[in-house]
Amino acid sequence: MKIFSFDNTFEGLLTLVFECYSRKQFPDEILSGEGSQSVLFGSTTDIVTDDRKAERVWKGIVKRSSEDNAHRIYRVFLSGLPDAPMLLVKYIRLVIDSDKNEETNFSLPIVIEINKLHQKVCKEAHRIHMFVRFQKTVEGSYYASFAPMYDVLPLCIPHFRDRYADQPWIIYDLKRNYGFLYDLKTVSRVVFDDLKVNSQNGQLHASLLAEDEKLFQQLWKQYYKSICIQERKNDKVHRQLLPKRFWKYLPEKL
Repeated sequence: MKIFSFDNTFEGLLTLVFECYSRKQFPDEILSGEGSQSVLFGSTTDIVTDDRKAERVWKGIVKRSSEDNAHRIYRVFLSGLPDAPMLLVKYIRLVIDSDKNEETNFSLPIVIEINKLHQKVCKEAHRIHMFVRFQKTVEGSYYASFAPMYDVLPLCIPHFRDRYADQPWIIYDLKRNYGFLYDLKTVSRVVFDDLKVNSQNGQLHASLLAEDEKLFQQLWKQYYKSICIQERKNDKVHRQLLPKRFWKYLPEKL
């Protein structure tokens, strides 16, 4: 039984694909990240991430299919699902080994599976665009946090950088304990060891909030309530458009 392990980065996965072709061996199981449990029988081959090897695989995917398909593979990787690495290795192998572009060959189950998962990740990223609520801090910057189903934060940053280019902000993924900071010039990845935030609703500690933040949240609640037409309420559709797992991060729902 062939078992490969990598560091749970996208570059690491592409390096793993490169090594598969180099060694002429493809894994029966892939372990990713720290704390992965190996099987009882079989040795594990640890793959060391190499950016040059990863880039060669990326270019190979683009050449054999399209750049859109390469980005589709990246987004599926961000799903973070345990079986995603193996699924992607099989899909990349299909793309590279085929003598024609298979990315739209929906007669193949793996193509359908990749596209379905891709749609789910993109939908989650779009929800973050819509449902993020910033809190103004005492320092004058803005903070927002949430715990998305998939690791979509990297997909969302370009949107926030363009839309909120005139204000410093931090957007944080509470589930994966990392975020991005924008300082009006550049965007940097950040990790906080002692973030003073309520992990249940993403609200910052009162000592970190600007004096008028509570007032703005109250005004937002009143506005939300005033535009609601009770006679036209449809709770089922409301939950479809605004999943209940996001409610705890929205001040209008608190």
